[in-house]
Amino acid sequence: MADSLPLNPISLSPSPHSTRLAQRSLLGIEELSREEIRKILDRSRELKSRRANHDPELAEKLPGKTIVNLFFESSTRTRTSFEIAAQRLGAHTVSIQEQGSSLSKGESLVDTLNTLAAMQPDAIVMRHASSGAPHFLSRFLARPIINAGDGRHEHPTQALLDAMTILEKKETLTGLKIAIIGDIAHSRVARSNIHLLTKFGSFVTLCGPATMVSRSLQSLAPNITITYDMKEAVRDADVVMMLRVQLERQSKPIFPKNEYFQYYGLEMEHLALAKPEVLVMHPGPINRGRELSNEVADSKSSVILNQVENGLSVRMAVLERACAEEAAA
Repeated sequence: MADSLPLNPISLSPSPHSTRLAQRSLLGIEELSREEIRKILDRSRELKSRRANHDPELAEKLPGKTIVNLFFESSTRTRTSFEIAAQRLGAHTVSIQEQGSSLSKGESLVDTLNTLAAMQPDAIVMRHASSGAPHFLSRFLARPIINAGDGRHEHPTQALLDAMTILEKKETLTGLKIAIIGDIAHSRVARSNIHLLTKFGSFVTLCGPATMVSRSLQSLAPNITITYDMKEAVRDADVVMMLRVQLERQSKPIFPKNEYFQYYGLEMEHLALAKPEVLVMHPGPINRGRELSNEVADSKSSVILNQVENGLSVRMAVLERACAEEAAA
């Protein structure tokens, strides 16, 4: 059933069992207000500071809470980050993958989730290959659902951690020129970042092969420019966000592997065109020699490992928000 969900699940807007439950779920960035985003980012920064100071009270934030992690796609960073985030807050975690679940025996996704919900977990973190799957399930389950990536639609915690990383180096998102380069068409990371960054007044330039960057993407939000020229995209950029080529979402290769880096791989010569304090970002896993060179990945401009670190704080904030009637102050 869920595998047939549409790319843009407008018709699957969640109708939660209560307004409070809706406020505790995180299905996407598009439906969040600026104020809601600010609250999550502020809490993430506070949690990062408290982690750095080894605050023992953090482990008492979610005692006795149970988080179910449902990852029906491969993941290392996001799944591990959510698991560690829950444990740092004192919660228990149960991780389930499709191959080891009853789905592999023919059970429907809704029946699997209803079974889990009957066990009364406090929140469900879900990654699924079908766009709209978390929205679809939020209509059936009286549990907060956190979207850890749904098909080509959204990856909200990635956009939040990206914003947190940028704001650690820049005073504001407003007015920044941010180049997002690569396989935009198949990227849920790109979509969530587009929604968040443009909400705060950033100017977003999308760049990649024409087969991976549709002109229709300009309708997603204001302040979007599209170019197929790498040098034009990075010129005067404050942030360059590289994306992985999503081979698993392509029915057949849409750009020759041996040519991709030649035209759309980030090299040091490109950074010379950007602002002097440019930040280089990548959601991972990075493919050196395809999306960016070794020199760029290891340069002083790279904040890729900062993104990974900040992901933990963001997911702690999101889990705290989901499990508490009101996020702790």
